[in-house]
Amino acid sequence: MSLSYSIQRASSPLGTPDLTNDTLWAHASQAPVTHFSWKDSGHRPDARGHLLYDDDWLAVRFTVQDQYVRAVAEKFNDSVCSDSCVEFFVAPNDDPAQSAYFNFEVNCGGTMLLFACPSPAQRNAGADVVHVSEEDGSTIQMAATLPKIVEPELTDPTLWAVEYHVPWALFEKYFDVERPQPGQTWRGNFYKCGDRTSHPHWGSWSPVDTPSPSFHQPDFYQPLRFA
Repeated sequence: MSLSYSIQRASSPLGTPDLTNDTLWAHASQAPVTHFSWKDSGHRPDARGHLLYDDDWLAVRFTVQDQYVRAVAEKFNDSVCSDSCVEFFVAPNDDPAQSAYFNFEVNCGGTMLLFACPSPAQRNAGADVVHVSEEDGSTIQMAATLPKIVEPELTDPTLWAVEYHVPWALFEKYFDVERPQPGQTWRGNFYKCGDRTSHPHWGSWSPVDTPSPSFHQPDFYQPLRFA
């Protein structure tokens, strides 16, 4: 299945995320999470990823029409995939064979896990993931519509959103890459999960063909083109 995503340039400078500013995002493309490839609880939340960029930031927003919503992870790099979580994995190049990548994982309360993951070739050569430091993680600007902790689980239908702005300097520090210019292509995928909610599920924008749930599959990333 061939997909691609066009990352629009923001109409005004990006800075602190503002989840009330729908005007900024009006022209952003959507990446709907519609592929639920693995046996799960049957819960199919409507999750949509959106990207914008400017000279200083890559902005990521997810909107989710959900149910069975939970968040207990509190600290940067806690296991947020167990909570109601949205994920954006991005390789800052267009070469599938050299697809080292960031895995931005964020629960509904705005807590993030972030590693710099080696490409398959680097992993075969012995490279391991690099945990992004808390100091570097603090350079990412975060906003969420729900409280940091959501426990007990919300069982009514719940609309929630997260938005975070990542400085290009973070990509430059962890990868041998320059900030992108219009016309360049990166690669990535968008996901929704909730491993330890009452209704576990695993969805993706680009389908992932593996026997069991696994988002760390750069072979299934799709082009992300900077407009």
